[in-house]
Amino acid sequence: MSPRQTTDTAPERDALITMVRDFAAKEITPVVEELDSTERFPEEIYARMGELGLMGITVPERDGGAGGHVADYIAVMEELSYGYASVADQCGLVELVGSLLAGYGTQEQKDRYLPGIISGRTRCAYALTEPGAGSDLGSLATRARRDGADWVLNGEKIYIHNAPVADVALVLAVTDPGRRKRGGMSMFLVDVDTPGVERGYREKKMGQKASPVGGFVFTDVRLPPTALLGAEGSGFGAVLSVLEKGRLGIGALANGISRAALDTASEHAVSRHQFGQPLSDFQSVAFQLADMAVDHQAARLLLEHAAGLLDTGRTAGPACSMAKLFASEASVRNTSRAVQILGGGGYIRGVPAERLYRDARITTIYEGTSEVQRLIISRDLVRRRG
Repeated sequence: MSPRQTTDTAPERDALITMVRDFAAKEITPVVEELDSTERFPEEIYARMGELGLMGITVPERDGGAGGHVADYIAVMEELSYGYASVADQCGLVELVGSLLAGYGTQEQKDRYLPGIISGRTRCAYALTEPGAGSDLGSLATRARRDGADWVLNGEKIYIHNAPVADVALVLAVTDPGRRKRGGMSMFLVDVDTPGVERGYREKKMGQKASPVGGFVFTDVRLPPTALLGAEGSGFGAVLSVLEKGRLGIGALANGISRAALDTASEHAVSRHQFGQPLSDFQSVAFQLADMAVDHQAARLLLEHAAGLLDTGRTAGPACSMAKLFASEASVRNTSRAVQILGGGGYIRGVPAERLYRDARITTIYEGTSEVQRLIISRDLVRRRG
């Protein structure tokens, strides 16, 4: 069952979860260690995900997506991440890029890019971050200026998911330096084989190694008018329009890691014997497992609550920040506990707990750091009491 066959009912979402869980077990889990060691881009997995309707989950059916709910999206993200976070990361990227194209693209742009992106065969990137602009997009330095009917793009982007392999990138650039976030930023569709586009490098990462990250350098890149996504000056608003869903996606990804850590720790605690009894009989271990289960379930409830707000059109920003903050930090806690329960074995490369520990750490940073989430939450509390 693909997301396009679901409605907002528990039995149908359960069927979706079962399908994705089976896919992850059969097609992702067997190659995880190979992907982690080689850092290979698993294009065959993404093509299969496209066939199953797992790319562009909330993108409307009329635009080639699955037409699902945000609640479907976070369920799929957790199950994919339980298999391997790098794979879920790709699903999340396609969700954001597909949503932006569906929401702001012309029919020509949709026809050109969406079929390949949603099928998993066109590799996309979402280029926001710069050397001097991470959480503070108001400091963006990449510029696009008009030259006749065309645009000329100059600047540099760093830490961009898929930059080393992308065919097309959505690039946020300043088009009116005097206005910046207040209508002075625009989004452009940039084919990476365009003259003047250079892939800067490929980063060597701590975790999520099969999810490539790198940079772009744009030097006098000439873009036609049709490269502008949405109206001129609408770029910052476009970023904000997918921000909350993006945070829930990363929260669900983190929760998939969290659940995998709980399972590997539980299995070890039951099977490993010390002093004549299983580790799970020792209160010091049993209590850690209990805390891991609570962290995972609490994160899931926060994520589901925030997804429900988005799906019903209600204000969801603070709830999305709470869910992302808690789920990501719980993931770091749970993977640390798993390593501790496995002892020396948890520190050995090739043991799932060691990889999960590395994969979890970035979740408190990308799609809004924990500090940014706390800022959003606290400002909302103050505003409501002001």
